[in-house]
Amino acid sequence: MKRPLGLRARMMLLFCAVVGILLAGSFAVLYAWLSSKTRMEFDQRLQEAAAPVAADITSDGDADDVSQLDLPYEYFEVSGREGRVYARSLNLRSGALRLPAGALEIRGLALFDAGDSPYGRLRMVAQPVSIGKTPAILFLAMPVAGRERTLADLRQGLGALLALSLGVMALVSTWYVGRSLRPIAALTEHASLLARRLETPGGTLAADPLPAGLADHPDEIGRLATAFDRLWERMRTAVAQLRQFVSDASHELRTPLSVLRGETELVLGEPRTEQEYRRALEVIQDELGQLSRIVEGLFTLTLADAGQLRMAREPLYLNEVLEEACALAESRGRAKNIRVERSLGNDVSYRGDETWLRQLFLSFLDNAVKYSPPGARIRVSLEARDGLGPKVEFADEGPGIAPEHLPHIFERFYRAGTDEAQSAGLGLAIAQAIVSTCGGRIECSSQPGSGTRFTVHLPAGPPEANLNKN
Repeated sequence: MKRPLGLRARMMLLFCAVVGILLAGSFAVLYAWLSSKTRMEFDQRLQEAAAPVAADITSDGDADDVSQLDLPYEYFEVSGREGRVYARSLNLRSGALRLPAGALEIRGLALFDAGDSPYGRLRMVAQPVSIGKTPAILFLAMPVAGRERTLADLRQGLGALLALSLGVMALVSTWYVGRSLRPIAALTEHASLLARRLETPGGTLAADPLPAGLADHPDEIGRLATAFDRLWERMRTAVAQLRQFVSDASHELRTPLSVLRGETELVLGEPRTEQEYRRALEVIQDELGQLSRIVEGLFTLTLADAGQLRMAREPLYLNEVLEEACALAESRGRAKNIRVERSLGNDVSYRGDETWLRQLFLSFLDNAVKYSPPGARIRVSLEARDGLGPKVEFADEGPGIAPEHLPHIFERFYRAGTDEAQSAGLGLAIAQAIVSTCGGRIECSSQPGSGTRFTVHLPAGPPEANLNKN
């Protein structure tokens, strides 16, 4: 299969073809104009040379003076309309001129191409005259060899100029195209290097600056390089997050799987009492529940990443959904004597998905229960705002989150030492996905040792694109 031409060759061919066509067209127009101009000047010479001779013949009434003419490259002949030759110049030694067909029938001034003759190719003017009362025609012919040589030289000169111009254009286009494509070639090599890094197992994802000068181009190449740099940065971040996510997910799944394997081996190792079997099954059940929550959370986040997390739009009372979530959280925190204080108002109507909203609220409440000390309080408030959508706040008395960890707490499986951000779970990531799908936002404020406050701003109306209307 024939390999297609590269971009460099195509651009060079295009430049040369365009310039060649323009030059060839310009030269053709110039040649045609000069050819027409020289022809008009030649015809003007013929008429100017014939006019005084014709006037002399008409005034004298005879053509005897023509017989005495012997001008170089000017051949005269006077003929009657019946074909009789009255006179011819002395330089017509080879006989009469070869008149074109119909030349004797003209009634006014006329110009002819007389064709080849013993005197070369001739151009002829015919002018009516009178010999006494007899009408006749004066013919004057001149050779066109000089004009043809001039035009031939002009054609050769224009052809040589065209060839020289195309050669210069080829050199200029080679230099210019090479110079123009050099940044693209550098960017291509840079992209290939980054691709090889991504393809190499364990390859580094460190930021790699663009080749010098690429981003400084004040044209499309500079914008392309800048866009490519942004794309690489986002890809690098995404790949790094993916690797971290796979590592963290593997770590999270390994613990319950190890527990399940250990309990199973322990149960099957030797006969056990019924109480021991029950206790082992309870452990297995808890770990299976943990696995199920992790898998369901990953599935939810996968739907959110793919834009497939759909929210129903059903009329509900937001305070009732929040009350149910608070009751569940309070029962889970009863072992630590944790109280949930509510300030929910009455009949806060809303249109949304009750299941996802309950899971959203439980994500914050479970997090607060998990990290609040025994006997602590969790304060939950709901505020209905006209035109702005409801606002829900969750405040706990836990250890708080260090400022450097706040930007990362919604990342999946994020760990940050011993503070509240060490949950390494999916709850806050799922909460962020739910609120983002609804079109809202989450704010978090915290100081180490002073607890954490999460504020959920729900939209006044969920975006139509994310709603499954019933």
